[in-house]
Amino acid sequence: MSAREIRVGIVGVGNCASSLVQGVFYYSQLKDDDSDASLGLMHRNLGGYFPSDIRFVSAFDIDARKVGKRLNEAIFSKPNCTKTIFKDIPALDVVVEMGEPLDGIAEHMKNYPEDRRFVLADKPPCDIVRILKETKTEILINYLPVGAERAVEYYANACLEAGTAFINCVPVFIASDKEWAKKFEERNIPVIGDDIKSQIGATIIHRVLAKLFSDRGVKIDNTYQMNVGGNTDFLNMLERSRLKSKKISKTEAVQSQLDKPLENEHIHIGPSDYVPFLNDNKICFLRIEGRGFGNIKVDLELRLSVEDSPNSAGVVIDAIRCCKLALDRKVGGVLKSPSAYFMKHPPEQYYDDMARERVESFIKGEVKS
Repeated sequence: MSAREIRVGIVGVGNCASSLVQGVFYYSQLKDDDSDASLGLMHRNLGGYFPSDIRFVSAFDIDARKVGKRLNEAIFSKPNCTKTIFKDIPALDVVVEMGEPLDGIAEHMKNYPEDRRFVLADKPPCDIVRILKETKTEILINYLPVGAERAVEYYANACLEAGTAFINCVPVFIASDKEWAKKFEERNIPVIGDDIKSQIGATIIHRVLAKLFSDRGVKIDNTYQMNVGGNTDFLNMLERSRLKSKKISKTEAVQSQLDKPLENEHIHIGPSDYVPFLNDNKICFLRIEGRGFGNIKVDLELRLSVEDSPNSAGVVIDAIRCCKLALDRKVGGVLKSPSAYFMKHPPEQYYDDMARERVESFIKGEVKS
């Protein structure tokens, strides 16, 4: 095991995992003096770690088209539909293991074509803790579907048993839950969460614009953010009962930027529909209605179109390296600064410029967590 190696596992080998794995190999083959070496990265060098230092050593899924395949093959298997960043990935040693299904598949998905939905593999679940230990997985990234609360908690517990750091990219509250946070702190295991922000996504743009209105003396009266897409994430979220935590996460992320939060009837944020032909393209419709100088109306309309999964991978690649720095420094518990900058629902919300400054201080070792 190389001193600079970061041993990473993945739960949920979907579009987000596909973009991350492809991206690691894409940036790894670029030389430092290449004009594109840092394009799309917030940090090429983060605390001495580069994308090429990330090594994928374990993976877990429950889809019949992925379980049993090598990771480099599984990331291109249906129902994944994100755009290809780098297809010439060498054969990897890691084989996708059968995970615990629990509440990972929404019931309504069975009504959709197989190419669009999950297909449960007819295999017994593996021993997650044993595999994490045998593969010496240092950091486990959670990419499970929105609403899979039991499954997320299952893998969080597995990390606690195995001594593996946990990056929670979904809106099931682990890092932002006091009891879970205490468990990771007691075992001195790092955790970053919850619910990944994209590089340039709906939430980060909504936050920045809301704070801009507030800072410039414009009172926000009403705002909404609606999103459509065609990947399995949007198909899964058609089951509205799975969205409680997602709605809380996205709404609090925006409300936290205002001096006075809006009443519920004046703010609406959340997924709105599934449009299959969009595939991994996500389209956000955002509106802010306010009043400025002289009580005169100011209205803003914005349409954002992004490839959803690479947009989140650009943040996760930094979260991995921050987590590794914590492991090197033997710092456990919730990493508050990375969580505040990288996640929608951290235990402590900061303004984004402040969160960025704190992350830079964390990277330099000036801030413990």
